[in-house]
Amino acid sequence: MTPRLANKARSSLTDSFRETRGATERLVEPLAPEDTVVQSMPDASPTKWHLAHTSWFFERFVLRAFDETYTPEHETYDVLFNSYYNTVGPQHCRPRRGVLSRPTLDEVFAYRRVVDDRVSALLGREDGPRLRAVMEIGLQHEKQHQELIVTDIKHALGGNPLLPAPYAAPAEDDGASRALERTRWRRFEGGVAHLGAEIGTDADGNAFRYDNEGPRHRVFLEPFEIAHRPVSNDEYLAFIGDGGYERPELWLSMGWAAVNEHGWTRPMYWFEDGGRWHQYTLHRGAAPLRGDEPVCHLSYFEADAFARWAGTQSAGTQSAGTQLAGARLPTEAEWEHAAADLPLDGVVSEEGRYHPSPMRAVEPHPCRYFGDVWEWTSSSYAPYPGFKAPEGALGEYNGKFMCNQYVLRGGSCATPRAQARLTYRNFFPPGSRWQFSGIRLARSLGDRDVPTGDG
Repeated sequence: MTPRLANKARSSLTDSFRETRGATERLVEPLAPEDTVVQSMPDASPTKWHLAHTSWFFERFVLRAFDETYTPEHETYDVLFNSYYNTVGPQHCRPRRGVLSRPTLDEVFAYRRVVDDRVSALLGREDGPRLRAVMEIGLQHEKQHQELIVTDIKHALGGNPLLPAPYAAPAEDDGASRALERTRWRRFEGGVAHLGAEIGTDADGNAFRYDNEGPRHRVFLEPFEIAHRPVSNDEYLAFIGDGGYERPELWLSMGWAAVNEHGWTRPMYWFEDGGRWHQYTLHRGAAPLRGDEPVCHLSYFEADAFARWAGTQSAGTQSAGTQLAGARLPTEAEWEHAAADLPLDGVVSEEGRYHPSPMRAVEPHPCRYFGDVWEWTSSSYAPYPGFKAPEGALGEYNGKFMCNQYVLRGGSCATPRAQARLTYRNFFPPGSRWQFSGIRLARSLGDRDVPTGDG
């Protein structure tokens, strides 16, 4: 690389670093200091901890590895803000992150300033493929935590009887729910398809992919159809109205146990008030439920139960006459094959909405594969053929979690645009509900008499 190109690459990386770090702090600006210390459940972390942990990541994997002049000011931070990197050392107990009243929020921001200044200075004088690779992982890691800041603070504030709305309400239409067209099905004939991404970057340094997104490999798909849009709130209300949470035959054994243990009767953040359904949102607080929005904040168990219910309904018993015979959740291979080459046409975090947008009454093309809501697939989170975790601590990033989780695809209204991409594999345990997670239906084709086309 010539000196001119090297300087340009360093400048680009520095700009990306500053923008990413700034985007995180802009998410936090509307919050009160008291909001940032709340840990509402073991799976969610305080905002203050996210701010510190993302700084720790750059300190531990960039400054300590590439800056020979760097000396940490706070050795205890190496324990307090290490998430799960056992190769690095011990960590503070995850369910007790909310007891960390110290360091204060001001001290955490001061820590961020130190890390920002030292990383920017390092990038100004050094370059190299190893440094750039670790920096890119650090930037992508921070984007993931930007999403977690939104989902975790929603869980914290959603449990507050005041139902605070810290984020500004976006410009919207008149708020009237519109009847959606019935489900249309996109047909795929099956055969050999390719799944996953080529790991690495192109000649321009673009196209970052996590290690779990590859290697790219062949899969065989049986003929299938997939719905042209996610399941709506109205459609999920029909499931509730038909006793969906009271019928054990619709549920996996672990799902039925979760329903009874947690008392689930509706999606997270839904409640009834004055005879009407409402939901908690970050931009309006308590808001009337819109039937034409994608349903979200569902566990895998709920998504699977809805699909079983929908797949056994006759056309006459469903809203808008939708024909869902044989419906099920798609596999991640079916989802990726169907979404290939489609545009990002849903809401992502850069729009500042942090809530799914209403679906249009008539869609001009197969829609909503990216953004708005993550979509559960029926695929367990497992390594692709040929997957090999990188050596060292960063090898713990994805591979160690390939057990007892399910894959979600497509991104949500809290996902940064760069990560709402075709091959991105999100994953959570099947009982998780606090993410913006929803449903898209699929169904198998074959010798059975299943309607095709627009169904």
